[in-house]
Amino acid sequence: MKKTLYVLMALVVASAMVLTSCGGGGGGPVQIRWFVGLGTGTDPAQVEVEQALVDEFNATHDNIELILEVVPYDSARDTLATQIAAGEGPDVIGPVGWAGSNAFFGQWLELSPYMDDFDTSEYDPALIDMYISDEGQLGLPFLVFPAAIFYIPAMFDEAGLNYPPAEYGEAYVMPDGASVTWDYDAFTEVARLLTIDANGLNATQEGFDRNAIVQYGFHPTWSGHPSYIGAFHATPSYYTGSAGSYETAIPDAWKDAWEWYYDGIWGNQPFMPNGAVAGSPEFGSGNTFNSGKIAMTITNLWYTCCLGDFASAGNEFQFGAIPVGADGQVHSRVDADTFRAWKGSAHPAEAFEVLAFLIGPVGTEYLVVGHGDLAAAYGGFPSLPDYQQPYLDSTGANYPFVTTWDTILAGLAYPDVPSAEGYMPNWNEGWARIQTFGDLMNNTEGLNLATEIATLEADLTVIFNK
Repeated sequence: MKKTLYVLMALVVASAMVLTSCGGGGGGPVQIRWFVGLGTGTDPAQVEVEQALVDEFNATHDNIELILEVVPYDSARDTLATQIAAGEGPDVIGPVGWAGSNAFFGQWLELSPYMDDFDTSEYDPALIDMYISDEGQLGLPFLVFPAAIFYIPAMFDEAGLNYPPAEYGEAYVMPDGASVTWDYDAFTEVARLLTIDANGLNATQEGFDRNAIVQYGFHPTWSGHPSYIGAFHATPSYYTGSAGSYETAIPDAWKDAWEWYYDGIWGNQPFMPNGAVAGSPEFGSGNTFNSGKIAMTITNLWYTCCLGDFASAGNEFQFGAIPVGADGQVHSRVDADTFRAWKGSAHPAEAFEVLAFLIGPVGTEYLVVGHGDLAAAYGGFPSLPDYQQPYLDSTGANYPFVTTWDTILAGLAYPDVPSAEGYMPNWNEGWARIQTFGDLMNNTEGLNLATEIATLEADLTVIFNK
């Protein structure tokens, strides 16, 4: 069934490309192709919703005929690259995240000239700014996944600790009664107090056995790539210069964040599991917070999909505010999926009209909320405020004990600009090299981290200039 669907879609695509190249049939509506496959959206149930949305668009727009083009995810990148190279690229592409967009850096339409009638007041300004680069406004918000601290209140209660602040800007009261800024110094102290060995001692106490830890204060569940660790401490940026003469520019604040991370694993008062422990079945085989043995994690809203075992075991969690960085500012992350328009489109104004429709109320209803008998095509947090509470209500039904959803909403004001997953030359190779550095931190004690960072900088400069 799935193969037949793709064959049929391919035939439609081939016809659409011919018609589009012929100007859409001489005086009729402009044909705009919507390419799906670079991210989610290719399962038959999703395609059914996408096609229903296309039908809705075509029934309400006389000037444009929207044509759905679905390509299997595994071949979508190569297919899109081939089409663009031939000058036959689709007009609108998505949904696609940062990484998928990076693969086609320089190919996206600058949207500002077409936004005169587009109301940006519906959105948090930070989410609009998230898509601004040196090339202009290259995207607009659609699905967003703000970050927060996920924490286990019972562990704080047992240790006699106050919970992380639920509001940004709120102070934290330490065990001695001192009111302090909720920064990474306070966060680290709390994490150490929540790291417990088999004898019940915490990481700050004499006699603590670092080789028999049964509970850790913190682990960045599925958010431990060094770029993420850095972005939670400072605004990210990896390189300067231009093609052929790029230079690596890892911010000093990122280097400090990596030193903090490494010390949290291997230092005298550890509060994070190393790679072997984090990957063990006892600690969730990588899904560490889900194991119920990690007091705090920092990750994005999409992680609520992955706490089934945690909740079914009777555990509860809440959300807390991200600590402020060394500069006194909050540096959080917002994962995001949206639609892009190809800058080579023969009909950029109409392409933007389609893009605005897809991210607007009708597109959001069909694709994210569900329309009539159709279930939602995509799982994600809508950027349009009118659709956020229904999403939270639906997700919250799985976790009725959570009372701190407002903390999640507040996190929308702190996206990483530019994104921690933002463009860098030869992105895939660079990203993998940085992950190799992260693996080294997770699994190797006794490193001279400054030396390893210098090696990383040198390697990235070579990669960037290939």
